[in-house]
Amino acid sequence: MEEKSLRVYADKKFFAKLTNTITKLLIPTKIGINGMLISIKRNNVLKAYDNYLECENENPIKKDEIEKKYEDTFSLYLEAIDKHMMDNVYKKVKNDTATVFEREALSKYYMVIHLKDNEYLEYKYRKQIFLIQLDYDTVKELNKEKLIDRYEHFYASRMEALYKKLLKNYSIKLSDDLEQRDKDEIYNKIFATVEEYITDILPIKMKEEPDNQIYKDILSDYKNFERFTVGKLDQNDVIEKNMILLGISRKLFTHSLPLVIAEQCYEKLLVDARTLIMDTKISRKQEKAYGLLINIIDDYNLRLLSTKIYWDKPADREEYKKFYAEYKKINELKEKNYMEYSKNKEILFLKRELKIVYNNINRYCRIIKFYKRKLVDLGAMRELKNSFISEGNYIKNKSEVCEKEIKEKVVI
Repeated sequence: MEEKSLRVYADKKFFAKLTNTITKLLIPTKIGINGMLISIKRNNVLKAYDNYLECENENPIKKDEIEKKYEDTFSLYLEAIDKHMMDNVYKKVKNDTATVFEREALSKYYMVIHLKDNEYLEYKYRKQIFLIQLDYDTVKELNKEKLIDRYEHFYASRMEALYKKLLKNYSIKLSDDLEQRDKDEIYNKIFATVEEYITDILPIKMKEEPDNQIYKDILSDYKNFERFTVGKLDQNDVIEKNMILLGISRKLFTHSLPLVIAEQCYEKLLVDARTLIMDTKISRKQEKAYGLLINIIDDYNLRLLSTKIYWDKPADREEYKKFYAEYKKINELKEKNYMEYSKNKEILFLKRELKIVYNNINRYCRIIKFYKRKLVDLGAMRELKNSFISEGNYIKNKSEVCEKEIKEKVVI
């Protein structure tokens, strides 16, 4: 053997492939160690979720144990995805090797982390939503039909619970004594959260439960909402979209968005619509904003005020009863004479609006004139020219100063 110099030959390609495989496992990548850990934790949480669904008829002690195991495996699953974000995505972004998707994901991740110091509950729910959404995108990329079907049921159930908790958190915050600016910020968060749910989760829920009566009831509103998911939206479109979202939420989030909070959201939409009418100089756009205002008032009365049981002031309740009785009477004309129905409904709404805006005349002086002009055009108000009343004092020339509360002398 020594004389013949025995040599051992090996397949170099085999060792090269083996080295590449080991390298992929050691370097934290999407298909490396972190990806494997997420896959294992995902399978564990899906098994625990299946067991949790099957334990409905189990004894309370065993049911609590199964539920606790499900929550523990869910926590470990989220930790694995979180570790993937820091070990993999962060390093790739830092080394300038990340994809556009990974850069956007890390940006969203830090936006969520930023909430931790000031809004811990919002941070807690938002982080879970972000991490589950991230892995759901990964599952869809794997393109395994059985896994997707199995995961979607867990995904929709968990996300629905998280969105409800998030909305409930916003509702509790609105009950605090806040500045108007802070309230407006929470209103916008509520509308954005409902939109996220309807866009990302509701289609899955509707596919899983096609016979659910709630989903059948909101189908028309859902199709109407889809019109606003494409293209650039102007301010009028945004307000209309939020009105539709709020209408859908009255069916989906009755407990997470209590009636008193939904009422505040409707009031916010009315303020936005009035402001849009006052700020719009183009008559065509102003008329469009006015049509939206009428729709919001109609939606507000139909979906919320008509179902309201508890009122802060008994006088307000009695006043609304009279208004709603007239509203129902006018509604009977809808099938007989639609034009007359529309006209009478506008008159009813505008008279009620005038009572409301007169409480803040300095802010709404321009829209008061707009409402009165509409009532004159509808034949519900008669204009007597060159006659004015201002806090009981005669004024020869019409003043442009709103604070003087100038009212045209009218006959209704």
